[in-house]
Amino acid sequence: MREYKMRRGEHLDERIEDMEATIEDYFGTISTTEEYKGSDLYVVEDPDNPVFQRIIAGAVEYSGKKDKLAVDFVERDAEDVIAEGNADAAADAVDAKNDFLLEATGRDAKSRRDSMKRAVEDSPDEADEV
Repeated sequence: MREYKMRRGEHLDERIEDMEATIEDYFGTISTTEEYKGSDLYVVEDPDNPVFQRIIAGAVEYSGKKDKLAVDFVERDAEDVIAEGNADAAADAVDAKNDFLLEATGRDAKSRRDSMKRAVEDSPDEADEV
């Protein structure tokens, strides 16, 4: 599970007012919720894109801190996806992930990578909490 910060001065609930609807728009029907660090995250068991096996996403609330976006994209084995003739879906999957993360965090892929690199350099134990 990866956690993403918002841009400075921004909050997740301001960027995405309806997290459940946004996740369904990007990835498919939500089938259940799953607890993570005291917050309920949405689970898409059968994502629309065949590259994804399962997606977990939602807001993680921290006392006294800004909420973070927590996401776990479980992808199927590339060989299986290609064997089924769904190789074209890989580009769509990358676009869906990046578009969703950009909408939620206000940070593009380069900015998110740079932020994770800084977190690893600052504290290797907290690398997953970027």
